[in-house]
Amino acid sequence: MARARGLKRLSIAWIRELAEPYLRGYRARSERAGSLRGYWFTLPAPGVRSARDGKRASAESVGFFAGYLVGEEGFSYLAPAPPECVVFASVQPLGGAAHRRLVRQPESLVRRTFGYIRWLTHRPPRFAFYEDQLTALVRHVSMREWPRAKYEHFSGNFFIETLAWLVRSGLVRMLREEGSRGKLAAAVLEDSRPREKSRSRSGRASR
Repeated sequence: MARARGLKRLSIAWIRELAEPYLRGYRARSERAGSLRGYWFTLPAPGVRSARDGKRASAESVGFFAGYLVGEEGFSYLAPAPPECVVFASVQPLGGAAHRRLVRQPESLVRRTFGYIRWLTHRPPRFAFYEDQLTALVRHVSMREWPRAKYEHFSGNFFIETLAWLVRSGLVRMLREEGSRGKLAAAVLEDSRPREKSRSRSGRASR
């Protein structure tokens, strides 16, 4: 636990410079709240007017996070051993139109990518898929056994390896295309239309 607390003061600025070449076209935003320390790289979709009542719908976004998990709060389903390095793909908000299409559906983009990337990566830590969690496609590793002096070096190797696999899988490009084609804004508009409420489901993981 002491190491996790110490990690909260660890520099994260270098992560942005390391990750940007793999995530071109995504906007970087630092994260220092809750259990995460690092950078979001996202494609935001601006809110659009609802055809039904003219109100502005909430924006949806897709993208990636690269950084550290310094606590279990909000991520206990990962059974983490903080501090950890973590990289994940995310579609927000959970249950929104974009999330249903890109993550939840049986043949969704992220689900299909998970099957392919699991075939690519045969050694641990392996990727995991969660259809109803912030971390739709995630890879994480504990840093507890690492020498403190090697944190940046070892975590840099992990980030490079993981991001390279995400690029090779095609997910980085295909999510970027989702944003460039305006599909995210269309998903927001779809969510603003009346529809029957669906039963909520608990998050299920595939490993």
